[in-house]
Amino acid sequence: MITVVSDTHSTSGHELSGRPLDAVREADLVVHAGDFTTEAALDAFDAASERLIAVHGNNATAGVRERLPSAQSFEVDGVRFALTHREEGGSVGLELFGRQRGADVVVFGHSHRHAVRDTGEVTLLNPGSHARPRGNLPTHAELRPDGEALAGQIRTRDGSLVEEFRVER
Repeated sequence: MITVVSDTHSTSGHELSGRPLDAVREADLVVHAGDFTTEAALDAFDAASERLIAVHGNNATAGVRERLPSAQSFEVDGVRFALTHREEGGSVGLELFGRQRGADVVVFGHSHRHAVRDTGEVTLLNPGSHARPRGNLPTHAELRPDGEALAGQIRTRDGSLVEEFRVER
């Protein structure tokens, strides 16, 4: 399983509880779309995760910015991901970012609000914020291999299903 989170905004730890904590501990890969804020939060995620791929966000301290890039690409189970905290130009900028990297999925954060949108060329995925939803639902995303696709779910802190989606390989 791949667990996708973003916008932790912590000065001390990972701020995980409920289903997001279970999902991070169960995941083969944790993807974080930025804004840990401090190295303590980054270290807490690293300790809780079997494998962590992450970028820094706009609220990152200098120590986090030194340890993490602003963007990166990776592949899992034949699906190519492009990861960033935010891109100028909204969904058009995110789609261009993904196309430039040959991505099937663009994972991003910043808004603290979950979103899944298939543009026809890439899937845009914002897991929302598990810790600081700012008036939105506290959410994260879970992706599992399913035949020729990754089956995705947006879930809340209590584990309730918010949305399902698929990413074709």
